[in-house]
Amino acid sequence: MQARGHDQERSGGVLLTGATGFVGMELLARFLERTDRCLYALVRGRDDREVAARVRNTLASLFGPDHPHGDRVVGVRGDITRPGLGLNGAGQWLAERVTEIIHGAASVSFELDLESARAINVSGTRRVLEFAQSARERGGLRRLSYISTAYVAGEHCGRFSEDDLDVGQRFRNAYEQSKFEAERLMACWRTRLPVTVVRPSIIVGELSSGWTASFNVIYWPLRAFAHGAYVALPARRDAPVDVVSIDYVADAIFALSQAPEAEDGTYNLTAGPQASSVGELVELATAFFERPAPRLIEPRLYRRVVHPLLVRASGDERRRRALKRSEAFFPYFDTKVVYDDRRARVALRGAGISPAPLRQYFDRLAEFALQAEWGRRQISRASLAGDGAARRRAAVRPTAAPTGTEVYA
Repeated sequence: MQARGHDQERSGGVLLTGATGFVGMELLARFLERTDRCLYALVRGRDDREVAARVRNTLASLFGPDHPHGDRVVGVRGDITRPGLGLNGAGQWLAERVTEIIHGAASVSFELDLESARAINVSGTRRVLEFAQSARERGGLRRLSYISTAYVAGEHCGRFSEDDLDVGQRFRNAYEQSKFEAERLMACWRTRLPVTVVRPSIIVGELSSGWTASFNVIYWPLRAFAHGAYVALPARRDAPVDVVSIDYVADAIFALSQAPEAEDGTYNLTAGPQASSVGELVELATAFFERPAPRLIEPRLYRRVVHPLLVRASGDERRRRALKRSEAFFPYFDTKVVYDDRRARVALRGAGISPAPLRQYFDRLAEFALQAEWGRRQISRASLAGDGAARRRAAVRPTAAPTGTEVYA
């Protein structure tokens, strides 16, 4: 654990799980920029030194090397997959200082088996709930905000409201099912704890710059398309594609976590009426990457016949890998669910927080993805606050290629 000054010993602290992940780091920035509270970041690491290094790197990416926030962030070595969050003797100390928890650590992989996904998303959430109960008993917990996903709706057809959860849906993968089970667990604790649940849909980069620290979900098919991997796609042109920018999601979570009236509420942080469609996404991608539009084929026929033929017939190993890697994301081009976000829109209207249509910022997302080589080159968020391309290029440094199988942050 990092050294603590006098101000950091005061109560009223905020515990963030997943603080070094994409959404978590954006929330960390908002709490640092908009409050004077102490932030406790639960971070995995072999020792306190590694934890401190991860926190320093996250802050440097957010704010640059010369920032004033280091003494307000306490890196706490822990792990949601271990009993007691792996806090050992620090559990009681932390519980006495935390009055707010935002739980965002989760598996984001579509490729984990159900048992592995449950170990992180369900059992990990249970351990956070148990810690929250301890914090309430010792220091007076004001709020526990849980970052779920709109995709707890699974394969549901039609409207999925903020009051809906178990509607008899089936799930496309272990990620969706485990997040559904975690939210159902969260519902069981609502009588004991002050809980707010938020459900983002597909999260992409910043509205203004396109910056992202995560090239998952929609970025994988876009990357494959940009490289010419697709002549056909298993999709319906009118299938909704619900995409929201990271700044909308982080602003909304921050605002709702601080609003007394949001206690015990569930909020769909989705594009709602601004949702895109497969047809529009194809049009945007073909225009930007100057590639021929892929043929859209009925999904069942594509999966059974066309896709296996394309994979076998491809003489380009990179293209073959891209086709295989895309299989996990193809089901999201055939969704039939419409997310009802009316409660979120009403709650956030006064703060001026609302989602933007994808067509307004798609080019910025694609430009940044190319600049970052789809995640192979790391660009800090701080560098994009500078004055032009020269500074952005200077901030680029090589890093390992993403595997797309990150377990959790």
